[in-house]
Amino acid sequence: MNIREIEIIAPHFKRRLSGVTTTVVQLAPKQVEAGVKLATLGPGLPATMPRIGFLDLLACWKRPASGRKRIWHARRNNEMLAGLVLRDILRMPMLLLFTSAAQRRHSRYTKWLISKMDAVVATSARSGSYLDVPHTVIMHGVDTDVFRPVRADDADPAPALDGRLIIGCTGRVRAQKGTDLFVDAMIALLPHYPAWTAVIAGRVTSEHEGFAADLRARIDRAGLKDRIRFIGEVDDIKPWYRRFQLFVAPSRNEGFGLTPLEAMASGAPAVTSDAGAYAEMIVPGRTGLVVAAGDGEALKHAIEPYLADPERARRHGEYAARHVRETFAIANEVEGLNGVYARLFLKSSP
Repeated sequence: MNIREIEIIAPHFKRRLSGVTTTVVQLAPKQVEAGVKLATLGPGLPATMPRIGFLDLLACWKRPASGRKRIWHARRNNEMLAGLVLRDILRMPMLLLFTSAAQRRHSRYTKWLISKMDAVVATSARSGSYLDVPHTVIMHGVDTDVFRPVRADDADPAPALDGRLIIGCTGRVRAQKGTDLFVDAMIALLPHYPAWTAVIAGRVTSEHEGFAADLRARIDRAGLKDRIRFIGEVDDIKPWYRRFQLFVAPSRNEGFGLTPLEAMASGAPAVTSDAGAYAEMIVPGRTGLVVAAGDGEALKHAIEPYLADPERARRHGEYAARHVRETFAIANEVEGLNGVYARLFLKSSP
């Protein structure tokens, strides 16, 4: 992309897939479609993303064609630090924006970095409660054209699974994500509900192979290896979301956590912990239920009514899809960020 035209730079300084990666991948193209002159910078993103290279930063001593200062939109500490170097040491005409999703007290170093930003966005009211600076709450959204309910002509991604109803859990397989809580709930419940099969989709990294092996051993001992399936990291999770009659997000801690929104947009109610922004996504008793993070018994009891009454799952899934379309469409996030950009640009008009 032509750096002379670019007004917003969204750095991405991490190669491995993360929640921030997912956010940038979904959001940046929609921002460009909406007319935002934005480019990403850094590794770990698809080649199709709007992007510039690191050498293009040499042109940032000059303002873009609009005459306004550029906005450096950081989402990690190292990205904030890079922005400070560009603005305060190299004296480039930059304004610094930070989006915070953290659900914890920040370190002194992070607080210092945040204090140097020109504006701050929090991805939820809960993450905003950990900030000591003025901020704007803009919750993440999902593309409801991509994440949408099943249609009659959709292929079934799971024709070989036992049971006609599927309860799904996605994300990396590790204790932080509460995969063990989900497995324990399934071991307790599935023998009583033979129509249901559980699917766990997500990568097992090397440091968590022992954790995953223990879960598989528990499942084998319970005689449920055909009804609690690990399918690994799939290339396209969207068809699986459409196949789920119920989605479970049992994380012990999260930053924001998009998966319940993706599943609900696809027509599945969600039972979640109260980690991340989950509690701000769910309408209890209508789109799903929320339990305390780490409480396996509460999770099991929240799941069971849906297994016992698939019609309830269908009704709540329909409402969940409407709720996400109305409240969490990615267009709402784009609009909110445009408002923040506009306020920053007022500071830098020629």
